[in-house]
Amino acid sequence: MSRPFDNPEWHAALADLVKTGDDQGTATALARVIDVAVDNDATCLLAFHRDAPPNVLHHTMTPGRARHYLDRYLAGPYLLDPLYQLAVRKTKPPICRCRDETPDRFRSSEYFRQYYERTHLADEMDFLLDTNTKSTLVLVVGRWETRFSRSDVARLRLMEPVVKAAMQRIWNAWAARHSDDERDLSMHQRLTQCFEHFGEAALTQRERQITQLLLRGHSSKSIARELGIAPGTVMVHKRNLFSKLGITSQYELFSLFIDKLSEL
Repeated sequence: MSRPFDNPEWHAALADLVKTGDDQGTATALARVIDVAVDNDATCLLAFHRDAPPNVLHHTMTPGRARHYLDRYLAGPYLLDPLYQLAVRKTKPPICRCRDETPDRFRSSEYFRQYYERTHLADEMDFLLDTNTKSTLVLVVGRWETRFSRSDVARLRLMEPVVKAAMQRIWNAWAARHSDDERDLSMHQRLTQCFEHFGEAALTQRERQITQLLLRGHSSKSIARELGIAPGTVMVHKRNLFSKLGITSQYELFSLFIDKLSEL
């Protein structure tokens, strides 16, 4: 497990990280430090905000992947992303494997099928750092084809202090150049309101709650636990809301929601 840290190339990469001062230089050096220690296909540094859309501070993806993964994501689907939900929570792990933090039916959700699966991410590890009361910085380390091994995960966990220190430095430099006023708060508010009020004209408050959890990938049992009601009651509400919306599947539910987002 310690061999990569005995590698002169890793220490050279770490030296470059120590020397850099600006946010882009630090982010590039940090990506190199991680790359030497653990095989990965791309990193992405995102700032998640409780009152604004996410910002991409740095990434190592190709332009084509960035267009598909990031541009579409920032247009609204981030609201359904388990990583976004985790980042804006008050309590969160400092580092996690994304698949360990997703709802139980996430891989059966239409968000997964229509968006996440198309990113071709086979596995990802996430470092999470609260920068203030409104924002959380997340460094995604991803693989397209294979999963991280136990030793990979262990090395990334060992690197957490170095990674977090670099993330804080990047945030400090980036935030000094970007004020809250520059963030598109109105768009985030419109997207959030669209999500929270989706189906309001036809659905009851409970049905809207269930709709939101369905869109985020929760099963009937998981929804029952979240809302403190019986799974059978969830199924009744689900049948009723499908009937009121004139749909017969969660694919149609997801499509209706995306259509609403596109109207903003």
